Amino acid sequence: LLSPRGRLGSRSAEAGLEALTTLAEANGTAAPRCDKVPKPKRSLSASLSPSASPDSIARHHSVLLSQGNGSSKRVRTSSLVLRPGKYVAIDCEMVGTGPQGRLSELARCSVVNYEGDVIYDKYVQPELPVVDYRTRWSGITKQHMKNAIPFKAAQAEILKILKDKIVVGHAIHNDFQALKYFHPKDRTRDTSQIPVLKKRAGLPIKANVSLKNLARHLLHKKIQVGCKGHSSVEDAQTAMELYRLVEVQWEKELAHSLPPRPPSPITDPTADSSQYLDDQYWPTDLMASSL
Repeated sequence: LLSPRGRLGSRSAEAGLEALTTLAEANGTAAPRCDKVPKPKRSLSASLSPSASPDSIARHHSVLLSQGNGSSKRVRTSSLVLRPGKYVAIDCEMVGTGPQGRLSELARCSVVNYEGDVIYDKYVQPELPVVDYRTRWSGITKQHMKNAIPFKAAQAEILKILKDKIVVGHAIHNDFQALKYFHPKDRTRDTSQIPVLKKRAGLPIKANVSLKNLARHLLHKKIQVGCKGHSSVEDAQTAMELYRLVEVQWEKELAHSLPPRPPSPITDPTADSSQYLDDQYWPTDLMASSL
């Protein structure tokens, strides 16, 4: 009775376990030993809301990286926590319109999810007549335009997908320009602008590196080959693969580059209501009347 409560409780639990084991053996059944009760696994995403902002996601990456020994298992786990529907990759193919076909207009758009599955892939009818199909690079032919949807309709569908997403792409400003759209910079991941990828590929950091070369050096795959033009699906999938290759490190660097958070009203000393009890915060006339 004089022993600490914790010891008494643990001893009672052990005595109960021994009694159950004895009873099971008496009945001719083997009772499993339970020397240690496994601790429940802690969820890494407990503090991360599904609607978390990009800066929260980036900082969460940084926190995950700073915990433990940074093993590949931890990296994989942290990656799985952060993606659900949050990331997409996009690639567009353009044709030439206007004088001498120098104006680039959208003719095909493909969007894939984090796993590389296609969630959008449609041919788009430009607003101006097509002068140059640029088939050698775009893969677009006159035949593709027969069932193409109008630009405005495609634009509405695509922007609905991109809303509130972190969008991955290569030289992605060209895709946004073709869509006549500006995506928030903090939600954009351009694989042509990642020093980490260029370092891994052994290429100069300031060099303009094509998606084709990055895929060859880092993914050991050949894309954009042959004379039938590029595949926007393949290019979008490749951009996402490259992003995933350096995702944790890149997001960590982004987290460090983000501006500091404003102080919380709860922890901000200037927001402490107790200080307003000091005389300096009371009206002069009220102080005089109370004397």
